[in-house]
Amino acid sequence: MTLSRAGRQAEFPARFQLVAAMNPCPCGYLGHPGGRCHCSRDRVDRYRARLSGPLLDRIDLHLDVPAVCEAALFDATPGEPSEAVRGRVIEARERQWARQSCSNARLGVADIDRWCHCDPAATELLRQAVRQFNVSARALHRVLKVARTLADLAHADTISAAAVAESLRYRPADDRSAGVRPGAV
Repeated sequence: MTLSRAGRQAEFPARFQLVAAMNPCPCGYLGHPGGRCHCSRDRVDRYRARLSGPLLDRIDLHLDVPAVCEAALFDATPGEPSEAVRGRVIEARERQWARQSCSNARLGVADIDRWCHCDPAATELLRQAVRQFNVSARALHRVLKVARTLADLAHADTISAAAVAESLRYRPADDRSAGVRPGAV
């Protein structure tokens, strides 16, 4: 990490994983099935504007987690066992290390060009995203690294349009429109 202040710079080693959360609005109930939110649009916009675009641009995955309805709480069917998911993740990480001697998250710009090969449909989808949604270069690199990981999970050597589309879904709404979506972090 490089800190620049008052004409001086200091470099510090840093390697961390940021996990953050925010409510969709100040009261926390925007989009709740029971209609419990009474925040004005202006109040929601001010709340969301507290997170800057450049900060959001540096976060790889953005997920909306909607409120869970009563039926899902009591009638949920068991999901996939964690051990099966863990096995797939281990295999994907082994692929990454065998290919490039680091995880996809640690790829630099030159490494992205070297290891994140897209099929023609994926390349076209990326071009459309840059054109239509003003995806920044930084965001594009993050999309490619996530798409490379999705391809690794699918045992694919090249990144498909489906992997790019899924990776784009993990970007904040400000890559696709003017506002920040609820629960973006």
